[in-house]
Amino acid sequence: MPITPAREFALPCSPMRAWRLASTFALAASCLLFGLGACAAPKVSLATGPREYVPSDYQQVFQRWTRDESLIQLSELDHKLTVTATFESWDFRWAYIVRYAADYRLTVEQRRVLLDRTLRETEDDHEFYVALYGTNWRWTDLSRPTSAWIVRLIDDEGSETAPAKIEPIVKPGPLERRYFPYTSVWRHAFRIRFPRYMIDGRPTISASARWFGLRFAGAEGNEELHWDIEQPQDRALALGPAGAAPVQGGPALMPPGTAP
Repeated sequence: MPITPAREFALPCSPMRAWRLASTFALAASCLLFGLGACAAPKVSLATGPREYVPSDYQQVFQRWTRDESLIQLSELDHKLTVTATFESWDFRWAYIVRYAADYRLTVEQRRVLLDRTLRETEDDHEFYVALYGTNWRWTDLSRPTSAWIVRLIDDEGSETAPAKIEPIVKPGPLERRYFPYTSVWRHAFRIRFPRYMIDGRPTISASARWFGLRFAGAEGNEELHWDIEQPQDRALALGPAGAAPVQGGPALMPPGTAP
């Protein structure tokens, strides 16, 4: 409901707005207190191949592939845009299906078929689950031509790609709320797909990229969510002198197209 001048004078900061500001300042203070390293997101690997996940691994994998950023205009003490996004990579999808299959008690064959189908979707598209809110509900509806924001897939090599499809999730159900817990009634939710390859055949995320991300831009400003890509030297440091990392998790599922 619009705030009249009298109410605005009496209540300059609504409870929701006050909560947003408090959470923002708390996050900033914690990052300053514990150092930027503590707030750094983990690097990710775009490598494909079998994984050895068990259902309990989902939360850790989900956090690895999820980013959150807020565009705040301090002069107005307001959130212009807050975005949380999960990149549904090969790695994420594997963990998701393992968790989903356990929750719904699927058979081994049902799980294999579902995994095969969802992994094949990564051959043509890069897909993100995105939930966001801002100062105006309609302005943050990315599916509308009148949206205040446009979104692009970017990387550090200069690639910039428009979405092939923005699919609004009008009424998020138990799946979205369970597996993407930042989904709420206060946010618009979307699945945003970008082509994996440009018209000239070049990948939209360069093979030599050190990071990729989503850029949200408009008249009120712009912000970016970044996923830093694990480099060969990072893996060498992680493995140490032994040259091999310990295997964790349960039995691996068979990769797509492979007979059980």
